Amino acid sequence: MSESRTYETPGGPARLVAHRAKRPIATLLLSHGAGGGIDAHDLVALAGHLPGQGISVLLLEQPWRVAGRKIAGTPASLDVALRSVADQIRPRNPLVVGGRSAGARSAARCARELGASGCLALSFPLHPPGKPEKSRVEELVGTRVSTLVIQGERDPFGRPDEFPDGTEMAVVPAADHSFKVPKSGPLTQDDALAVVVEATLEWVVREVARS
Repeated sequence: MSESRTYETPGGPARLVAHRAKRPIATLLLSHGAGGGIDAHDLVALAGHLPGQGISVLLLEQPWRVAGRKIAGTPASLDVALRSVADQIRPRNPLVVGGRSAGARSAARCARELGASGCLALSFPLHPPGKPEKSRVEELVGTRVSTLVIQGERDPFGRPDEFPDGTEMAVVPAADHSFKVPKSGPLTQDDALAVVVEATLEWVVREVARS
């Protein structure tokens, strides 16, 4: 079961689709990337599996997407919406913020300010494809909270070996930026998404135990 609610933010209405655990040990607030919405299959997989393991998953649809625009808002506007919604929900259990791609960048920039217990970065766009000199690594290393990166092995926005030493990371073999894997690859698509879910579950449970 899920519930949908609209929240007012300085940039317009945002939508939050909540998939709640019966007795949550943590709440995972996730936002989508610049090229899609909360129907991305990794976000859907997390929302479908984690509540049964005691982790509520809240999917944030940014105002630009709610308004039907095709072009994402500025990075600053994404942060404003994330902060606004996070301030309005304030769960009683530990909050973990995250997202995929642009949503991961926003979570990394805001995690500390929001008092999050951790930051989940799905397909973190370390740099634009083919432009490693335009690095966004400072956003990632600047979270100042426990951070897990889940990255596809073939992600053109940043392959796993391009990340700084010491980055806590789970790698999805043969996967691209959307965690899509080739039919001839070592994993099925379901297996690839299972890597995302299992890595997230293990990490969140560990971080909650530490808090």
